[in-house]
Amino acid sequence: MPKYVLWGTYCEDVLEKRAPHREAHLDGLAKQKESGVLITIGPTKDVTKVFGIYEAEDEATVRELIENDPYWKNGIWTEYSVKEWIQAF
Repeated sequence: MPKYVLWGTYCEDVLEKRAPHREAHLDGLAKQKESGVLITIGPTKDVTKVFGIYEAEDEATVRELIENDPYWKNGIWTEYSVKEWIQAF
């Protein structure tokens, strides 16, 4: 199954703005991880970008997961890109 890389950007004042949405966000990610579609995800140390790796049928599936995430719906993630990734090792 293809793998996809997510790169996204967080809003300004992310630590404060994400608080009301964090539990729902983490619950959703846990379900994605359990289902096998989410390999890993997390912020950069400076909390300006998010990086993730997904394994899914197609890019549309990954985009749907991202756009249904509370962080996207509530403006915590402000932009994102998804690229199919070829894992060499």
